[in-house]
Amino acid sequence: MTNLPPKPVAPPPIDEPTPLLGGLSPQAFMRRHWQKKPLLIRQAVPGVRAPIERAELFALAEQEDVESRLIVQPQVGGAAVAGKRGQGPQGWSLQHGPLARRSLPPLKQPGWTLLVQGLDLHVPAATELLQRFRFVPDARLDDLMISWASDQGGVGPHYDSYDVFLLQVQGRRRWRIGRLHDDRLQPDVPLKILSHFEPEQEWVLEPGDMLYLPPMWAHDGIAEGECMTCSIGFRVPEATELAREVLIRFAEELDGDGPRRLYKDPGQLATATPGLIPEGLEAFAAQAIERLLKDPQGLRSALGEILTEPKPRVWFEAGEPLPDGVGVQLDPRTRMVYDGQRVFANGESWRTAGRDARHLRTLADQRWLDAATVSKASPALRELLDQWAEDGWLHPAR
Repeated sequence: MTNLPPKPVAPPPIDEPTPLLGGLSPQAFMRRHWQKKPLLIRQAVPGVRAPIERAELFALAEQEDVESRLIVQPQVGGAAVAGKRGQGPQGWSLQHGPLARRSLPPLKQPGWTLLVQGLDLHVPAATELLQRFRFVPDARLDDLMISWASDQGGVGPHYDSYDVFLLQVQGRRRWRIGRLHDDRLQPDVPLKILSHFEPEQEWVLEPGDMLYLPPMWAHDGIAEGECMTCSIGFRVPEATELAREVLIRFAEELDGDGPRRLYKDPGQLATATPGLIPEGLEAFAAQAIERLLKDPQGLRSALGEILTEPKPRVWFEAGEPLPDGVGVQLDPRTRMVYDGQRVFANGESWRTAGRDARHLRTLADQRWLDAATVSKASPALRELLDQWAEDGWLHPAR
C-alpha cells in the first residue's frame, strides 16, 4: 500500500476565512468579487513552491499529449528578438508544441515565454494546487496553466473572457490592470494583443502572491527576472454553442428510441407554387422541437455528459479491477459531476438512487472514497468502480 497515491487535498470550508482569498471566506469572496471586481492577495499561498522545475517543464513541453506554446517578443531591451514560426509584422511570434528543447531560445535571452496548459493533468503538485479552488463548481473549473518567462517576458496586454487567478510561484512579475474600454486588437499579430491598453493599477507579485481578475479586465504581466506564474482558469460556455451541443447529443440519444414519427400530409392539395414550404411541414418541425424541449431530464442528461467530456488530448491508461481493502480516488483527468438523478463522468451518465447515489456524489465532491465506504458498496456500485478502475478513470487509494 505504500505506493498508493495520497488523498486529494480538500478545498477550504466555504464559510471560514482563508489566506488563499486574503482573509475572506469563499462565500464572501464569491459575493464581493466573483465576476465583479479584481482582488490582490498578498501571500495567498505562503511558502509556495513551483509545482514543477524548469527542466521538467521544458521536457513536458516536448510531449505530444501536452498543449504548449512558445511566445517571443520583439525589441526587448532595445534589441530585436529573433522570430519563430507564426511571426507577424510587429515582431511577435507564436509557436505551438510539441516544442523540442533545442527550439527554445537561450535562457538568458530576454522576452520569451513558455506556456503549458493543463499542468494539473500531468503533475500531482499542480493537481493539488488546482483543488484549492474547488469552492467554484467543477463544471466551471477548467485547468491550471503555467507560464515560465525569461526576464521581461510576457504575452502583451490582453483580456480574457473568463475569471482567472494568477498565482506567482517563482520569481517576480509586474502586473498592470485596467478596465477594458477598447477591445480592438493589434493587426497582423499572432496573439490577441490590445491596441490601446490603459492601466489603472500596478503591482509587483512575489512568490505566494495572487491576483484575481474577473472576465473582460485588461491586464499585462511582465517578468522581472526569470519567473513562473500559475493561472487557474475557468470554463465559460457560450449560449448558442452550448445549446447546439446539448441538442445534438440529446437527438443522438433519441435516435431509434421509440416509434418513428413520419410526416404525413393526406390533405395536401395540388400547388402552383412548388417552391413554397408547406405550412404543415413547418408545423411538424416545430412540434418535433417542442417535444424535445418537453423532456428536461433528457436535456439535463445531455448537458452533464457534455460538461464531463474529456479534452481532445486526454486519454486514459488501462488499469485493473480494484483489490480488496482499498479506497478509490479519481484520476486527475476524470471529470465527474452530478445532478438530482444522475452522475456523469468522462462524457457518460448513470441513473442513481439511494446509498449508491450518496456514495457517488461523495466521490464527485471529494474525488476519493475511503476503504470502509468501498467495502460496503453494493454489488452494482462495486461493479461500476471496478469498471472505472479498469478504464483508468480511478485508482486504488489509502
